Amino acid sequence: MKFLVLMVLLVVKMPASVIAAEPAVRPVFDAARSYSYLKKICRLKSRVSGSPGMAAQQKLISEHFRELKAKVYFQTFDAPHPLNGTPVRMNNLIVSWYPEAKKRILLACHYDTRPFPDRDRSQPRGLFIGANDGASGVAFLMELGNVMRDLKISHGYGVDFVFFDGEELVYREKDPYFLGSKYFANQYKTQTRDFEYVYGVLLDMIADKNLAIYMEKNSLKYAPRLTRSLWDAARKTGVRQFIAQAKYEIRDDHLPLNEIARIPTCDIIDFDYPAWHTTRDIPRNCSGTSLGKVGKVLIYWLQNMP
Repeated sequence: MKFLVLMVLLVVKMPASVIAAEPAVRPVFDAARSYSYLKKICRLKSRVSGSPGMAAQQKLISEHFRELKAKVYFQTFDAPHPLNGTPVRMNNLIVSWYPEAKKRILLACHYDTRPFPDRDRSQPRGLFIGANDGASGVAFLMELGNVMRDLKISHGYGVDFVFFDGEELVYREKDPYFLGSKYFANQYKTQTRDFEYVYGVLLDMIADKNLAIYMEKNSLKYAPRLTRSLWDAARKTGVRQFIAQAKYEIRDDHLPLNEIARIPTCDIIDFDYPAWHTTRDIPRNCSGTSLGKVGKVLIYWLQNMP
C-alpha cells in the first residue's frame, strides 16, 4: 500500500506545466495599507482644484504609480472659477495598465475636495478634509495599484485608473459640477482613438465605517448588466455590505461617462454617510476594513467580468 500511495503522489506531482499555471501570488487587497493612504492624503488637508493641496496630492499619486511601473499622465484643461471667472488649471490624472490593450476597463474616482463643508450647521465655512468624499476613492486605487501586476484581468482587457478633477468646485448650488469627467467624456467622444472602454466603475464614498452600498438607480438605468455583475461578484465573495436593492438616484461623475461618452458605468457609492459635506468627514469616521470589502469585490470582478 505504501508503494501505491507513493505512486499516486508522484503522478499528482509530475505535471510541471500544471504547477507553472498556478499564480505565484494570489492578489490580496491590503485594507490596513489602503487606510494608511487615506490618512496620508488627508494630512494634505484641503485639496480644492487648483490649490497647493491639490498639487501636493498630484505629486503623491503620480509618484506612487510611477514606482509601480504604470504609465502616468495628466489630461489638462482650464475651467472658469465659479465666483470670479478666472481660469483654474484642472488635471485629470490617468494611470494606465497594459496600455497596448485596445479593449479597456475604466476605474475612476474624483480627487478634488469641496471648498467648504456646506452641510455643517456650526461650521459651514470650516475646513473640509474629505476623508470619505474624495480620499477614499484615491486610497482605494492606490492600494489596488499594488496588486495590478498580479491580477489576470478577464478577457485580456487593459485597465485605466482615472482621477477626475473638478467634481465639486462648487461654492453655490448653481455652480457646475463634474468638470473633469465632462471634459474626459467629451475628449473620448470626439478625439480619434484606437481603443474602447468596455465598462466603467466609479468609486465614491466607499470608506464609511458602517458600509452599506446599494445599487444606484442611474447605474441600473445606463449599465444594468455591469451593475448586476458587480453585486453578483459581492455575493460570490461573501461581501454582504453590497445590498442588491436600488435605493438612491445620484448625480455623480458616472453621468457624463454614460450620457456623453456612452461608456456603461456603474457608481459604487455609500450615500448613507452622516458626515457628508461636514467637518466630520475625517479619517476617524472611515475604515480600512470597508475599503478592503470593496477591494475584494473589485478584484474578483476584474478577474471574472461578464
